[in-house]
Amino acid sequence: MSAARVAAAIGALTQRATRAGLYSRLTSGVEGVDATTYPVLSGIDRMGPVTATKLAEVIGMDRTVTTRYATRLQEAGLIDRRPDPADARATRLVLTVEGERAVAALRGALESFLAEEMATWPPGEAAAFAMRLELLTESLAQGEADRSR
Repeated sequence: MSAARVAAAIGALTQRATRAGLYSRLTSGVEGVDATTYPVLSGIDRMGPVTATKLAEVIGMDRTVTTRYATRLQEAGLIDRRPDPADARATRLVLTVEGERAVAALRGALESFLAEEMATWPPGEAAAFAMRLELLTESLAQGEADRSR
């Protein structure tokens, strides 16, 4: 059954070891980022200025770990902490210019890696896969949004 195969593939893709291996490959040569800090940097890029608490919730990481990794990224000059205008007790994590450059390098590495992996696919299959994956992702995200209301 196709659904079982997709479920198995998603399970394999989301396993910690698979993600860590991919993150290690992507971060090789990007100063200040490693497999552990990659999800934090990437999450800040996707979410924009965000509190560590909200970021931790979205990326599925403990808040204290997220904060520790954010500190490493800040020490590397890739992110900054700014006061949260909505809550004087909180700070928001934001990318610096160097952080934006690092994210661009990481995105480029991911695109290159995927292009290399799909280079042998028959014509049109990569585009069809991308379209179906986008539809699946949008559907899953919408279902999550509906459940959280």
